Amino acid sequence: MGNKKFIKFRRGKNKGFSYKGDYLSFGDFGLKSISKGNINFKQIEAGRKVISKYIKKIGKLWIRIFPDLSYTKKPVDVRMGNGKGDISFYIFKVKPGRIIYEILGLSEIISIKVLNLASFKLPLKTVIICN
Repeated sequence: MGNKKFIKFRRGKNKGFSYKGDYLSFGDFGLKSISKGNINFKQIEAGRKVISKYIKKIGKLWIRIFPDLSYTKKPVDVRMGNGKGDISFYIFKVKPGRIIYEILGLSEIISIKVLNLASFKLPLKTVIICN
């Protein structure tokens, strides 16, 4: 989305299925979402750390999502009104069918184990797919 004129968004809806990024492009195995929800940058980073711990320098990892929607919150003990709150973190709205991570260069058993560990870090229901 790049450079935005209006950086604060309304929350909006997260309906439908993902038709963009719903197939493996780079790796042999991937983690695919089967439910909808929001993922923030901390959850993406937690999954990346788990995967990179196991793949080391043998395999390769692709993160297919990027959190670029701002999520605002008002501080505690603030009265109603006075505009929208400050940006607290950034999120990515995930729809069912979206690939989140892809890995390449590992055996099938290790790939499934690693992606399963990464799925525990995410607030979504996911499934492991292979090429």
